[in-house]
Amino acid sequence: MGRPLVLACGALVAELRAVLQANDLSDQLEVRYLPANLHNRPERIVPALRDLLAEHDPAGDREVLIGYADCGTGGSLDALLAESPRFRRLPGDHCYEFFAGSELFQQLHEAELGTFYLTDFLAKHFEALIWQGLGLDRHPELLSTYFGNYTRLLLLSQTDNPAVVAAAEAAATQLGLRFEHRHVGLASFDAAVTVALAPTRKVA
Repeated sequence: MGRPLVLACGALVAELRAVLQANDLSDQLEVRYLPANLHNRPERIVPALRDLLAEHDPAGDREVLIGYADCGTGGSLDALLAESPRFRRLPGDHCYEFFAGSELFQQLHEAELGTFYLTDFLAKHFEALIWQGLGLDRHPELLSTYFGNYTRLLLLSQTDNPAVVAAAEAAATQLGLRFEHRHVGLASFDAAVTVALAPTRKVA
């Protein structure tokens, strides 16, 4: 049996590395990342995970943490997890929830349903992942179709980086949304990762 395996979204690289280093876990795990642009094609997440499992756990005997929430897979990710007690994932429906924590995220969600959320990664890569990813660079007339029901853009930041805040504010302007910023740090994400990894640490 090899080291526990972490298969994570590429949008979590910086944050996951920081949490693993802070908890002295980096050398105890093997971590592999999937492309961040799967954020726009959630139906491809589970097939991509199966490919990585076949490559890095061919014997099917490693503990595996899936570094995703449901992330728009509509339950298909949980169906994959149900295939083996060796599999677990991060809690919640999306990364905004495990970065903010479920309680705070629910409060933010209920306060204004028409909220479009960004993390540090999505703010820095807004143009490629969201504007171009949704084809708005080629078809700006679709802006109202995608974002007509949104009223604000809320940055849930992990770091105190003025460039990230500026990028998120520019994205809000580009989308025609009111900008707000809530710094959430990494505490909730740290807790989600370490709790999910607790069973794997026993066998590492």
